[in-house]
Parts: sequence; structure tokens; C-alpha cells
Amino acid sequence: MPSLNTQDAANARRQLRRRRRQAFLFVVPLLVFILFAFVAPITTMLFRSVYNPTVAELVPETLEMLEDWSGEGLPDEATITRFAVDMKRMANDRTSGRLADEINRALPGMSSVVKSTARGLRRADDAELAANGAEMLLAENERWAKPATWRAIRSAGQVYTSSYYLTAVDLEYDSEGEIIMRDTQIYKQLYTKTLKMALIITGLTMLLGYPLAFYMSQASPATANFLMVFVLLPFWTSLLVRTTAWIALLQAGGVVNSTLLWAGLINQPIELLYNEFSTILAMTHILLPFMVLPLYAVMRGIDASFMRAAISMGSNPIGAWYKIYLPMSLPGLSAGALLVFIISVGYYITPALVGGTDGQMISNIIAFHMQVSNNWELAAALGSLLLILILVLYWLFDRFVGTDNLKLG
Repeated sequence: MPSLNTQDAANARRQLRRRRRQAFLFVVPLLVFILFAFVAPITTMLFRSVYNPTVAELVPETLEMLEDWSGEGLPDEATITRFAVDMKRMANDRTSGRLADEINRALPGMSSVVKSTARGLRRADDAELAANGAEMLLAENERWAKPATWRAIRSAGQVYTSSYYLTAVDLEYDSEGEIIMRDTQIYKQLYTKTLKMALIITGLTMLLGYPLAFYMSQASPATANFLMVFVLLPFWTSLLVRTTAWIALLQAGGVVNSTLLWAGLINQPIELLYNEFSTILAMTHILLPFMVLPLYAVMRGIDASFMRAAISMGSNPIGAWYKIYLPMSLPGLSAGALLVFIISVGYYITPALVGGTDGQMISNIIAFHMQVSNNWELAAALGSLLLILILVLYWLFDRFVGTDNLKLG
């Protein structure tokens, strides 16, 4: 076979580089989308979970003076005076509320103390404040005379901190810097409840979706296409409408309770709404197509003659299904289970609308801290832990089941 001369080889390399550049330009929009829609938000969330410069920006000189304080007793008079001067400045700049929120997270109950003190020092004379600022601050509220208050200020002034991750797992630092359990145990229970509800939803979609996908795969093309319309119908309806429909069905005066009362099966309405039951029921309905579609895609490719051959050799239908059909359908079942579980762990709108207090998941608490309490750092820490949890579960799934066995179609 003749070899290429130098000129032909150079032309071939140029053509190859040109094709590679063209292929890369085709995927540039996708890479940009991934960068701005996934990489940037996740990176920002991870950064916000450990970065909080608010207090350091508001009272930098006070924090610098607190570095030499031992943590026992009160800081020296110069430090307290410096803080009093900062309080007046923040009161005039209308930034004392930001300081109050940050200190209140480190020491509950301090929000009103900071705000009332700022109002009291706003009209103080600068010369008098510089001379007697410590005395004036301590006179505003007795909590300024407690070392715990100043420890909270110093703790809140750390620009980079792991305290939000500790709070996210119901831990905190004590006055000695040791990690201890928090008095209120909230977030670990929410993570546990979220995982439990996600597993229940995944199990229910498997129980409901597997027989339906099996029937569709064995039915005639016309029947399968007709049933596929009903499987895809939820995607053509707004998620908000589907969730609101469950409210109309499950509320005290809704269709279900009215029917049961009319039939004489109950004497008073049953609490079917705003609890775990309503969240699991509504989410099972919403996520069922994500289980049926990969199952049907795999089952449609399984040759029916395998089951007939097993039965003809003496196996009963159940045994043939268990030994032949189920292992062959596991790739679709695994894909559906993984899809439903991961989606349900981070679901927000349905638990928010039908879950009430008992049916809330960790995503609802993350939204609360972002929208209501304005504690974005804690929300970022909770979201980061949820991301890590999902990645660990995905690794375990890959370890024991294998993602190579997944089939979505």
C-alpha cells in the first residue's frame, strides 16, 4: 500500500483539525449552558455555604480588637466603645438590621437587642460616645454585659466558617470551641424523613409501574399506543394543576371524604391532606411516568418466546417470570428507580402545596431559609449536603448494581 507523501500528510492533518474544530463548535452551546445552568450555581452554592463576610464588613475594627480577647469576662473598654461607635454609624446607615440578623443566628434573641441599642445610640453625641461609649452601650441592655454576647459577635464575624455545615447536621460550637449537639434536633430528622418518603415513593411507582409496563409490552401496538397516551398525559398538564387537583380530592370537603361520608363508611372527614400521606400519594402520581417509560422501553425489546420456552420446559408462569423475565427487565427497573428516587429527594412544589407541616421535605426547609429567614449560607449548606448525599447514594448504586446496566430506551 503506497504511503502518503509529506504534502498529503499535512493536508490530512489539517482536515482532521478542521473537523475537530467544527465538532467542538457544535457542542459549545451545550457546554455554555452546562456552565451557567449547573456548574456556576453549584459552585456558588458550595462557596456561600462557608463564606459570610457580612459582620466583618459591618464592624471590622471591633472584630480586630476582639481577636486579643480571651473570651472570658468582658472585652476591654476600648473594644466596647469602638462597637458603640459602630452601632451609631450602622443606625445612621440603616445597616444595623443586617448585623442584628447575623448575631441572632449565633445567639438567638439578640436581634431585638441590637436594633433597640442602635436606635438608642443614634442620637448620641459623637464626643460623648467616644468618651463614655462603653458605659452607654452597657446601659442600653443587660445582655451587653454578658460574655456570651461578645463571643457570638466574634463567632459571627468569621468570614470563612464551617458553622453552617454543623448547623445542617444539628451540631454547633460551644464556648470552648468544641463541637456539641444542638438543643433542637431538626435537620437530621428532615433528611431521614426525606429519604424515607423518597424510598416509599420509589417503591410505590415500582409496584404500579411494572405491571402497567408489562401489560403494554405484551399488548397489541394499537392498545400500547393508546395506553401510552395516558402515561404521557401528565407531561401535557401543568404540575401546579395536577397538584391542586389532589387538594380538591383530599381536602375535608373534597371528593374522597364526601364519597366516604355518603356511603356511610365514615362519620366525619378523614385528615387526608397536609401530611405525609398526601405528599407520597401526589408525588407517586406525578413521578409514575418516570418509572413506566424506561420499563416499557426495555420490556418492549424482550422476546416473548423466552417465556414461552421456559413454560414449555415445565416451569410455571410465575417461576418463568422470576427467573427469565425479571432479570432481563432489571435495567429498565433500575433506571426508573434511580430517576424517581433522585427526583423525589429534591422535590419542592408538591410537598409545599399538599404536605403541610408533617409532609415537608428538606427542599422546603432550604426554600424557607432562602425566602423567609434570608439565611442563604445555611440554605447553601443544606443544599450542599443534599447534593453530597445524592452523589453517595449514586455511588453505592453504581457499586452494587452498576450504572452500565441502566437502560432508558
